Amino acid sequence: MPRLTQARAIPATSMDLPTFEPAPWIMIALVIAVPFANFIGAQGARGKTMNTPAHLIFGLTAFGKAGRPAVTAAALAGALIPDLSLYLMAGWHLLVLGTSPDVVFGQLYFSDTWQSIFRIDNSIILWGIALAIGGMMRSPVVIALCGAALLHLGLDFLFHNDDGRAHFWPLSNWIFQSPVSYWDPDHYGNLVGALEVALSLLCCGILWRRFQRLLMRGLIVALGAMEFAPFILFAIMFAGP
Repeated sequence: MPRLTQARAIPATSMDLPTFEPAPWIMIALVIAVPFANFIGAQGARGKTMNTPAHLIFGLTAFGKAGRPAVTAAALAGALIPDLSLYLMAGWHLLVLGTSPDVVFGQLYFSDTWQSIFRIDNSIILWGIALAIGGMMRSPVVIALCGAALLHLGLDFLFHNDDGRAHFWPLSNWIFQSPVSYWDPDHYGNLVGALEVALSLLCCGILWRRFQRLLMRGLIVALGAMEFAPFILFAIMFAGP
């Protein structure tokens, strides 16, 4: 009978233990979080802040995989696609046609034409079917794409008050009016916005540890910074004369 030997434990050194490198932008974000929270409350009733960077952070955290660039890219794409049509149409009107932000987000956003587009790329039914197909194909790329999109739509469903979309098209054009809004202070927008920023920063810390490549870490820093970019953008757009 072979003799069993007990493996000798080797004490871990600082080189063996995982380390977390605190990104300097986290401290900057914490410093400016309080004044920006006041800004959200002042501007919430006048315009909608686009929280797409948060969706990208959450989708990447849930479905991005280190060493699997195709899966990670699919997670980012899925988190972006539900908002992409809004960015394209709003960008065209704001930057090319010079349409007033009040018209874009107060009238065009709710128009039948824009809503007919939103109900397609924001359909939980369509994305759910695509996810089921991806599961049957056992395709990690399709699963990451559709999973990130459905995560985006699930959060939108819960945190849009008067600006929701028909998430159950083509079965129904019903739009759920959530009692909670991610931006409107009259519907807990200040609280939800603060929680969104805090959770986004936490996820960025997780992603910082997960991805070691410089390119991905640069993207993580950019997404963290972009969480605050809409506040600055809307401060300029809706600033008085």
